[in-house]
Amino acid sequence: MPGIDENLPFVPLTIAVLTVSDTRGETDDRSGNTLVERLTKAGHHLGGRAIVPDDVAAIRGKVQSWILDPAIDVIITTGGTGFTGRDVTPEAIELLFEKRMDGFSALFHRISFDTIGTSTIQSRATAGVAGATFIFVLPGSPGACKDAWDGILAGQLDYRHRPCNFVEIMPRLNEHLKREKIKA
Repeated sequence: MPGIDENLPFVPLTIAVLTVSDTRGETDDRSGNTLVERLTKAGHHLGGRAIVPDDVAAIRGKVQSWILDPAIDVIITTGGTGFTGRDVTPEAIELLFEKRMDGFSALFHRISFDTIGTSTIQSRATAGVAGATFIFVLPGSPGACKDAWDGILAGQLDYRHRPCNFVEIMPRLNEHLKREKIKA
């Protein structure tokens, strides 16, 4: 049965939170606040927080800067995953992925279905890895952020979670960059 192995130490990660919105500011960013509250309560460190408009260049630029920051282990975005013309977060970020995490979207939708039913299909939640950084792209509702954190991220970002978790593979995420080139 999956769960926390209390015999192992907790390993805090440094997590950046990006809210994508044309209408939210620091005082009314409920989704960003939900993520910050949950990650800090879990014992992780907030490595950065920003709000950018629904603009591909702004989103991609902020995420790229955090990917390049060796102190940031995980990036979580909220907002811009729907189908309206301004919803461009997946388009901005998926091009940065070195590896996609298709299982995240599938599991997120399964969990979300239990909360909001078939309305979950209106989200293009996605995830991947870039520059040895995990990136999770969540919808812009506090409920979706709770579902993703409580149902997936809290366990996968905890080294003590068994049978496996993302933290234990983090040191090997950039192995491909260390391999010698094969000589023909």
